[in-house]
Amino acid sequence: MMFALANLFLFAEEGPKWWDYPGFELWKFINLFIFVGALVYILVRKAKLGDAFKARREGIKAELEKARKERDAALAKLKEVEERLATLDDQVAAISAKAKTEAAEERERIARSTEAEIAKLTAQGQRDIENAAKVARKDLRRFTAEQSVRLAEEIIKRNIRPDDDVRLISRNIDDMGAAR
Repeated sequence: MMFALANLFLFAEEGPKWWDYPGFELWKFINLFIFVGALVYILVRKAKLGDAFKARREGIKAELEKARKERDAALAKLKEVEERLATLDDQVAAISAKAKTEAAEERERIARSTEAEIAKLTAQGQRDIENAAKVARKDLRRFTAEQSVRLAEEIIKRNIRPDDDVRLISRNIDDMGAAR
């Protein structure tokens, strides 16, 4: 660019020259040369930038690999959870069926136990009734005997006269003497 400025000042006084020919202006070539020089300079420095870009690229690759591994681990975990959820319905159904079976067995056991208890209580009730009937019969016999004796006493007291009394006594004495 400096060169272009120098040419401008040096040759500005004279008329149009070959470097100032329309379509072939020298300043365009000088600008191109400066641009190419800057590009070469940057490309030379690219070796240093290339290392930085290469390190960055390797870092990105490592991060991508890490992200891929994390994604794979997450997908494996998701698959495991989905499998567990799929078997969860089966487990719930199995537990429900087992609970129903156990409830039915418990009902049957309680029914058998209740029937056995009813039979036991019925037998004990029957024994208690029979015992009560025996006691009642015994009490009834005793009461009947007592009443019979009392009625017999009353009848005897009412119907026996003093001469019947003497006659009974003498007969008993005779019977005792004959028994000896």
